[in-house]
Amino acid sequence: MQVSSLNEVKIYSLSSGRSLPEWLSDRKKRALQKKDVDIRRRIELIQDFEMPTVSTKIKVSRDGQYIMAVGTYKPRVRCFDTYQLSQKFERCLDSEVVTFEILSDDYSKIVFLQCGRFVEFHSQHGHYYRTRIPKFGRDFSYHYPSCDLYFVGASSEVYRLNLEQGRFLNSLQTEASESNVCDINPVHFLFAMGTAEGKVECWDPRTRNRVGLLDCALSSVTADTEIEGLPSISALKFDGALNMAVGTSTGQVLLYDLRSSNPLIVKDHYYGLPIKSIQFQHQLDLIISADSRIIKMWNKDTGKIFTSMEPEHDINDVCLYPNSGMLMTANEAPKMNIYYIPVLGPAPKWCSFLDNLTEELEENPESTVYDDYKFVTRKDLENLGLAHLIGSSLLRAYMHGFFMDIRLYHKAKMMANPFAYEEYRREKIRQKIEETRAQRVQLKKLPKVNKELALKLIEEEGEEQQISKKRKQKNLPSLLKDDRFKVMFENPDFQVDEQSEEFRLLNPLVSKISEKRKRKLKILEELEAQGQEEEEEPEGKASDAESSESSDDEKGWVEEVRKQRKLLRQEEKLKRQERLKEDQQTLLKPQFFEIKEGEEFRSFKDSAKKQKLMKKTLEDRLKLEEKLGTLNVSDTTVGSKQATFKLKKSEQQRKQQEAEKRHRQERKSLRRSASHLKSRRGRGRLFH
Repeated sequence: MQVSSLNEVKIYSLSSGRSLPEWLSDRKKRALQKKDVDIRRRIELIQDFEMPTVSTKIKVSRDGQYIMAVGTYKPRVRCFDTYQLSQKFERCLDSEVVTFEILSDDYSKIVFLQCGRFVEFHSQHGHYYRTRIPKFGRDFSYHYPSCDLYFVGASSEVYRLNLEQGRFLNSLQTEASESNVCDINPVHFLFAMGTAEGKVECWDPRTRNRVGLLDCALSSVTADTEIEGLPSISALKFDGALNMAVGTSTGQVLLYDLRSSNPLIVKDHYYGLPIKSIQFQHQLDLIISADSRIIKMWNKDTGKIFTSMEPEHDINDVCLYPNSGMLMTANEAPKMNIYYIPVLGPAPKWCSFLDNLTEELEENPESTVYDDYKFVTRKDLENLGLAHLIGSSLLRAYMHGFFMDIRLYHKAKMMANPFAYEEYRREKIRQKIEETRAQRVQLKKLPKVNKELALKLIEEEGEEQQISKKRKQKNLPSLLKDDRFKVMFENPDFQVDEQSEEFRLLNPLVSKISEKRKRKLKILEELEAQGQEEEEEPEGKASDAESSESSDDEKGWVEEVRKQRKLLRQEEKLKRQERLKEDQQTLLKPQFFEIKEGEEFRSFKDSAKKQKLMKKTLEDRLKLEEKLGTLNVSDTTVGSKQATFKLKKSEQQRKQQEAEKRHRQERKSLRRSASHLKSRRGRGRLFH
């Protein structure tokens, strides 16, 4: 078992060591184990946990009992039973598997998407059914509420296959030329797909309409990144109802909140390789992203690296065992790697012995190769005068520096700095002097703002330290040293106003306590002005006097509150009298109001009525308008409500309409009189 550590995180590789060929007999395997120490010390967690040539995908069933892996050559799927720590079955397939999905809790229902546009269904006994999709597929997702399979690939369409009806449904038409990955949110079942143009399209499966579009290619380009070509989407994963992580083909991971089109954080792998897999670790709020070369674990809030792993062979897929610290990878090699990281979580129940094993290893640490070597940078070599050794066998290049023998390092350091021991001795003497000074009573440096509050906190901190020493507890952090409350003792806007009404009522005994602190403040300021080095704090009164004072304070608490209230009432009366005097002295000036054009001034009651109307609720206003006739509410045939409003007309418009009405009436009367005259003339001619 190989142990590595990065950022003080122990990573145990359970599949390290040489693997024995399958064709060897058990007798020869036992003989090799006796001869070879490496084979004897290796840990085979699951028997024959490997593929003939390459493993491409690896997944765990929902019940956690079975681990499924696909690979070549020949194309096959292998199922491993974790309770038996061995292989359960193996099935060979006609073509290579692009990806697969376990639909049931165990291995009884599996769907395989194969290279030749085939979709193959397997049940518990074996092969069940096989069909084809119109274009080559690259990924698919299963929508549990509707039993639909969504296939994306080398087409602008998303093919839907309903497993309940057993037929293809109408496909979704997208704007993308090709799609690479897809995923369905486990909470609200939103379907998302990553395109070759670097965009993510989100679809609602209920209405089969697109509800969102994210341009991840544009967001992945930052000031620190160097990108060659257009980034396409290579990985996609939902976390809960609102978070989504997107991996690009240029090695960036973008974390999104679905309510925003801008990413919360952009993490670059700095290898320029496509992101193969993204996993979420909820216990420590980590994101596990992997490309073909490295697996990185980083905090999803800050982006800070937690740890990373670089396997020997290229990575094809990563699988995190649920609720544990176990990680499995599918590689470009026969053996599938298994890693155990105790910080992420406990070992699974089927291999709980790993916890005891790792605890024993941590209690008895073995010296590694790196204990005898020192890591130095190029600048350190120049300071030591050993820059000429670069390229020789004495230095081993590693990352941004070199490894060199620790004995050579100590010799070179002694020659470069012969007075190092004297500096070390002076530093030790200075530390001892500071320790003795810390035991003395020191003067307290108080801040400029809220001095009394700072003194109160120092006194309380001293009392808590004494209590914690007696109870053997850890000391809590002080507010004075906390950066979050630093402004409270620097900015004068945060100064506590002791004369305010709230302060005096909530702190009835603050006057007596503040007097004591003010005395201490005066004494401390005098001592600081004198500049004496060894001064003791001013002692207070005897303990008996202090106890008597505390009892008196408790008895006079009610009286103090009453006094404060009386004082506040008197102050309010004085303020009222002052306001009355000011009002009597001030002369009232006439106020002028401007009336809008087309309106007539009636009285101030109209404005008061308008203000009352504005204060009423919308329901009351609608009822009032319905009574006046300006609103008409009616039911429609569909079952909804229809409201029609009549707009209020201004005075000028009303007068204009009345004039027009009078004009029309006059014209009508003139027409009638003219027609009457014509009829009389016609009758007269007939009589003649």
